[in-house]
Amino acid sequence: MDKMVIVGGEKLAGEVRISGAKNAALPILASSLLVDGWNTFHNIPDLLDIKTIKKLLKSLGVEMEGEETLRINAGGITQCEASYDLVRTMRASILVLGPLVARMGEARVSLPGGCAIGARPVNLHIKALRELGAEVALKDGYVEAKASRLKGAEIYFDISTVTGTENIMMAATLAEGTTILKNAAREPEVVNLAEVLIGMGARIHGAGSDVITIEGVESLHPADAKVIPDRIEAGTFLIAAGITDGDIRITGCEPLHLDALIAKLRDAGMSIDTAEDTIRAKGGGILRSVDVKTLPYPGFPTDLQAQIMALMAVAVGLSVITETVFENRFMHVSEMIRMGADIVIQGKSAIVRGVPKLHGAPVMATDLRASASLILAGLAAEGTTVLSRVYHIDRGYQQIEKKLSALGADIRRIPG
Repeated sequence: MDKMVIVGGEKLAGEVRISGAKNAALPILASSLLVDGWNTFHNIPDLLDIKTIKKLLKSLGVEMEGEETLRINAGGITQCEASYDLVRTMRASILVLGPLVARMGEARVSLPGGCAIGARPVNLHIKALRELGAEVALKDGYVEAKASRLKGAEIYFDISTVTGTENIMMAATLAEGTTILKNAAREPEVVNLAEVLIGMGARIHGAGSDVITIEGVESLHPADAKVIPDRIEAGTFLIAAGITDGDIRITGCEPLHLDALIAKLRDAGMSIDTAEDTIRAKGGGILRSVDVKTLPYPGFPTDLQAQIMALMAVAVGLSVITETVFENRFMHVSEMIRMGADIVIQGKSAIVRGVPKLHGAPVMATDLRASASLILAGLAAEGTTVLSRVYHIDRGYQQIEKKLSALGADIRRIPG
């Protein structure tokens, strides 16, 4: 396995462009299953998870052309089964369930495997599909769903679920009648998907609020749409500016999607200036500790919790970082402690006492965002950090080592 070698101590400076959002591109690619004809999707990131869903869609008979601009045609679907071998590597594969049932009348999708950052059960997807009139059974590790045509219904999600909202919103576009999703996820990625579906002829109102209304239509048509910028990648580079006391101009981003993070970074002493699609982030010399609590959007993103913990590890004072979204998302803590961080876990909170300096060490990534946090810690550390299991970072950051190198970081990838 490849490793990342980081020699810390460099102040990052310069300009970096943000790639398309992984968590928006995945459901948008899945939405192509609803349409007979060639869709064109722009700003598709080059990531391991994107390669996985493309492989899954191709296994169903979907045609594809291109990379960053991807033309995709699901007119010739040959099967409705997503096998375990494909689904097990990426939980977002469950997103093909709703579109397949809605358009093809049936789907057989493997249950996703375990998740390193905690349970993400698909029971909410299954419950909602049943409320739309589908017959759903669990058999031999697969979700088997059938419906001659789905029927509109009022659906309440017990907890805010992004993939659940996306899956059922896609399914409801072709249902008979009106579907109302209550306690729907409000994330920008949900809004982006809704905009793509509307471009296909869907009738959707309220995306971005906690109540989304979908009036079913008989059929959809191909669309030409763009994936939004990755707010988590942008946030990671904002934190990189702070942890290295650097000066970074981030382009091709959406500052409004990062309000919660920007507020915390300003409280910590950073200078953040925003424009229409750019953010300039400068370190403030001395970082101050801030408390953070992860929440569904528009709250502080759970996907940036590990990264801001790295920042707080070198801030002055004590910070409390509370994780409310996933129950097992502190696995990066033990690795940061190896680098000299002073962090204690108390239930759902991490108590972080800032230290003057982190120290390079061999560390291991346990999940996607943990790997980003350890790279950030390595950038700030004294000495050399060697990060193993970097395949995690390739799932969600496009060529992160090249982007960081262009900003002045001493970072390189070596074959494992």
